[in-house]
Amino acid sequence: MRPHLSIFFRLLLLSLVARQSVFPAWADEPEELATPRFSLRGFGTLGMARSSSDQADFVRDLSQPDGSRGQWTGKVDSLLGVQANYRFDDRLEGVVQVASRYRYDKSFRPEVGWAFLKYDPDPGLSLRAGRIGTEFYMLADSRLIGYSYLPVRPPTDYFTPLPIYYMNGGDATLTVPVAPGLAKFKAFYGVAGEKIPIADWVWDFSGSRMFGGYVDYLQGAWQWRLSYAQLRFRHDFPINEVRGGLRLTGVPSAIAAADALSVADRRAHYYSAGVVYDKGPVQAQLMFSRTTQESALFEGSSAGYGLLAYRVSSLTPYLGFSRVRSSANPLTTGLPDAVPPFAALNGGVAAIMRQTHVDQRTLFAGVRWDVRPNVAVKLQWDRVRGEPGSVAFQQGESPAWNGRTDVLSLTLDFVF
Repeated sequence: MRPHLSIFFRLLLLSLVARQSVFPAWADEPEELATPRFSLRGFGTLGMARSSSDQADFVRDLSQPDGSRGQWTGKVDSLLGVQANYRFDDRLEGVVQVASRYRYDKSFRPEVGWAFLKYDPDPGLSLRAGRIGTEFYMLADSRLIGYSYLPVRPPTDYFTPLPIYYMNGGDATLTVPVAPGLAKFKAFYGVAGEKIPIADWVWDFSGSRMFGGYVDYLQGAWQWRLSYAQLRFRHDFPINEVRGGLRLTGVPSAIAAADALSVADRRAHYYSAGVVYDKGPVQAQLMFSRTTQESALFEGSSAGYGLLAYRVSSLTPYLGFSRVRSSANPLTTGLPDAVPPFAALNGGVAAIMRQTHVDQRTLFAGVRWDVRPNVAVKLQWDRVRGEPGSVAFQQGESPAWNGRTDVLSLTLDFVF
């Protein structure tokens, strides 16, 4: 058995053993002790996915270096996590969550995603500090818990630009009654600590500062949200050779192009709006987002998705559509292509700029079968149709990539 798979299954075994050794002891306790100070829970997904194209890797998001390339694979969606909670008193609680999933370094090495203290000074105010999940978009904080999502995975056209799952920092949430519903206000600040794969390189996000917040309004079966987040990159994109070559020319326009390609200390701005309806057998979601970039290297993009489902007994068929499109940034070096070294630099800049372009849409349909409480089986088909130059949301695309692929996925999601 490969080492990373061995770690994955050992973690599963340990979590199951821990559950059997801890949870049954509570069954015979008095009612006032039914909620223990310490609790251990787990979640996981066993999944298989197969894309129809062998010209690019279909990935869950850009934190994965590769995925399905015309073959069945379990690394796109499979993961396992455990979460421990310890309640010191009625106001103070500690939470630690560890998850094993396919990472930027092609391993399943477990990683601490949550490790925070939560303090509730009163019922309407909650404060957290430590390592906490990011909430740039609505429903983004629970992306690893497949059971909490209706489809197999969060719609890739919408969530792929968010490869960051946690931050080291803190947040504050205030909940107040407004009219017939509840309004919730959250503000957060922290620094990233993750890495993502870029072709043959790794881009280090650690130390990148982020802050933002959102406003929620909940009334009956409805939930609305408006949110904003900002990410300021600490480290540059790994293209030092191209930027260095432009500066060595001594041509002012080429030096300006090198500066424009810099990412360090530049910011990305994330705006989003969403609404969720969940009542009886009907579930519906509608999300929109806009991302703007201060660096010329990355294209600004607009995305959205809609999802509709209707539950019949233990089966919930669903249908969804997502769309994402980015706008190309004009950038010229001012170097003549007639000179071979300059032509090579121009070609390198153009190739780098093309890597951030996306223009695709996805129709997805599936069915969720809740086999028993806390266990669900899902079958889903994704029909991805994009322009040949839409490569930002794929990995390892070849020159023959035409932007089109179909993906069949089967997962078993569980919480315990």
